[in-house]
Amino acid sequence: MFGYAIEFAFGRRGLVAARAATPAQRTRVLVGAGGPSGDAPVSPAGPVGAAAGTGTGAGGGAPITGGRAAWFGRFAVAAAVLGALAQIGCLAARGIAAGRVPWGNMYEFVSVACVVGTITWLVVSARRPVRYLGMFVMLPVVLLLGLAGTVLYVDAGPLMPALNSYWLWIHVSAASISVGIYLTAGVIAILYLLREGYDRRIAAGRPAKSPGFPFGVGRHLPAADGLERLSFRLHAFGFPIWTFAIICGAIWAEAAWSRYWGWDPKETWAFISWVVYAAYLHARATTGWRGRRAALIAVLGFITMMINLYVINFAVSGLHSYSGL
Repeated sequence: MFGYAIEFAFGRRGLVAARAATPAQRTRVLVGAGGPSGDAPVSPAGPVGAAAGTGTGAGGGAPITGGRAAWFGRFAVAAAVLGALAQIGCLAARGIAAGRVPWGNMYEFVSVACVVGTITWLVVSARRPVRYLGMFVMLPVVLLLGLAGTVLYVDAGPLMPALNSYWLWIHVSAASISVGIYLTAGVIAILYLLREGYDRRIAAGRPAKSPGFPFGVGRHLPAADGLERLSFRLHAFGFPIWTFAIICGAIWAEAAWSRYWGWDPKETWAFISWVVYAAYLHARATTGWRGRRAALIAVLGFITMMINLYVINFAVSGLHSYSGL
């Protein structure tokens, strides 16, 4: 996370460099890249409002950063790969020690989701020049793993009898994978909202750096179109997996409790999350909702996921109270 943050802050086109550049320096950067002259606001994605797939936006183009700070970005990628491998090794060791699949309680579920989120980001950053945004993805991963290691941790042990089914392989693995994908997708949606908010302020002729705009980060993010498209693709990829997880859970419930659906708190919030994400995908394709409104729905979807994962498990008792705490 710190390696990504250093690249974001001190890269040739990072946060600090962009703030320190004079108007003439910003003009030379644009002209040298084949862009328009003048004192247009500059971000790592090029001119404000640049379309994805052009310049250095999220859709492709030249590398985002350069100079010595890029080495910290490469270090961050290597550290993320090593961390993911170490976490996979941890999960494998727990599975061997307990003689079962290593996602039978909250600690293990969150561990799997964080690994999937990290791998998702590594794949995205390998295919798009957005590596320096990794600090925004690693922040929730670090927080979730820290919470898992300090609050959720339980020793490896056998499964509860109700969980001893082959459906655990299918249902819970699909759920944890989709949560990991949605973690990365939710972060990208938030970044899109920051960038879109900055562009909207500029278009309205209002100051970009005001107390109402979080930390002035928006001007240093890739083009809004590219971020929005990337967020949509990740959500579209994760939605069928989440749908599959819910269907498998219903089939397992019929085998275990003789009913497919009983409106248990966990089932209810899983369905709420499904409805919110379905609404996002529908809104994204609807005139008048595509963009900021749709992204807000996507962020709401991830909030419902976190409520289902933490609030329901801690504060509500039900048939799915298998956190292991």
